[in-house]
Amino acid sequence: MTSVAIPRPAIHRAGWLTQTGQVLRRWLIVSMRQAWGPVMSLVQPVIWIVLFGQVFHSLGVLPQFGEAGYIDYLVPGILMMTVLYSGAWAGTGYIDDINSGVMDQYLTSPISRSAIITGQLVQQLVVGLAQSLVVLGIGALAGARYSAGTGGMLVALGVATVLAAIFCCASTAVALISRNQIALISLSQLIVLPATFLSTTMMPAALMPEWVQQISRGNPMTWAVELGRAGLGGSYPEAAWWQLGGLVLLAALAFTWAVRSLRAYQRSI
Repeated sequence: MTSVAIPRPAIHRAGWLTQTGQVLRRWLIVSMRQAWGPVMSLVQPVIWIVLFGQVFHSLGVLPQFGEAGYIDYLVPGILMMTVLYSGAWAGTGYIDDINSGVMDQYLTSPISRSAIITGQLVQQLVVGLAQSLVVLGIGALAGARYSAGTGGMLVALGVATVLAAIFCCASTAVALISRNQIALISLSQLIVLPATFLSTTMMPAALMPEWVQQISRGNPMTWAVELGRAGLGGSYPEAAWWQLGGLVLLAALAFTWAVRSLRAYQRSI
């Protein structure tokens, strides 16, 4: 008796953009259902702008701050701090997915691993952009003036987005490696605090100790803050191009690390 081969139906796999869009849609729905997280994250920059702006207001008379005063100097730093801290928490969503079994469903479906990372990353960047706009608005209400206008604000927002991408991807990689909320939070705090205070976020390099100045020159946070500050003020430093190039390179490396960490996680289960 001869057997008859039954042809298998062809499997049509969605394109990469479609896959990414579906992952993004899922994370945006999660954000809307848990909107208290992004909203509460805006409480900190309000406190920072009001508190630091008042406490260090008298520093604005120093020549290192120019004619703008301290609040104009502070707001770009708070902008970058906001996306830095939000990005450092991005990996917590993956740990929730691991614990709930959603990640296993992702990995058993015909979806690109880079699409999984990209979809969640875009969601984080959208939230970060909304937070950045609010921070600039709060800064304006506090007295900051953006002399470069809309173009300068777009530059600052673009730089903040690149900085957010670096820390979102790095947080994702750490989450997939550690698979532990406490480890991720502890490591995030260990990184974001030195990154903030060993930079020109709140103080010009000329007012810092020499060893802090040396560290701040190679700190990506300093690059982002100075580019954002230059964009809002309309005057760019000579190092602007290599600072921007360094941030883009770090973002690409962090994204690659996140994708490889996801694939390593899949091989380990």
